[in-house]
Amino acid sequence: MFATAAPSPGATVRTLPTTLAWVLRIATAGCFIGHGAFGVITKAGWLPYFGVAAIPEPIAWQLMPWVGTMDILMGITMLFLPLRALAMWCVVWAVWTASLRPLSGESVWELFERAGNFGAPLALLALAGWRGRWWTTLQPRSENIATTAMVLRLATATLLIGHAGCNLFDAKPAFLGLYQVILPSANGSALVAVGLFEFALAAAVLLRPSAHLLFFVCAWKLGTEILWPFAGSPFWEFIERFGSYGVPLALALLLSRTRP
Repeated sequence: MFATAAPSPGATVRTLPTTLAWVLRIATAGCFIGHGAFGVITKAGWLPYFGVAAIPEPIAWQLMPWVGTMDILMGITMLFLPLRALAMWCVVWAVWTASLRPLSGESVWELFERAGNFGAPLALLALAGWRGRWWTTLQPRSENIATTAMVLRLATATLLIGHAGCNLFDAKPAFLGLYQVILPSANGSALVAVGLFEFALAAAVLLRPSAHLLFFVCAWKLGTEILWPFAGSPFWEFIERFGSYGVPLALALLLSRTRP
């Protein structure tokens, strides 16, 4: 099911791992920098997540800037010095922060929707190989392209499924506000339509992935998430979702440079 096309010959294939690594490093950096910015400026919506760890609100407010600063530093470091240990930390931390949403009473779809956050650093690890010294930089290798493709494929499908679930089953008001930027009269029917469409996209990514399809998925995510600042949210909402664009873009580039 997850078999990947064999690489085509020539310089293009030799440079593919490096290209993919840069896309994934930028995606990881954007995710952590955007997330960290909310900690620095403090975000009331984070309070329930601290509550999962029984951290009282007064202390949570004080901790937010420190957590945000740590995230920003991790993002910048991953961009310029992608150490294996830091990539693994990014995966663990992104999974944990995404898991805090259902643990605090939100829908499990919120966890799936953030698959790009941990999918990007996980794909970086796959591209370099699962084994290696912790404090060395990740070196992308062409022999790991097939494994990387599988990780990217699963992450892309999962983030689409999560976003679709938030639309279709949670009827998330914030998402409706995005669609009303384009169509002020949009109502619950728009949430259903987008949810069904994204479930179909996820199925296509799993069953018949192609470069054209993944470039479209990337464009779709960019086009819908850029609506956050126009709906009144900070621009960091768009930056924080870099994984949702970078993961399908990396898979699109991978598929476009391989032959059946």
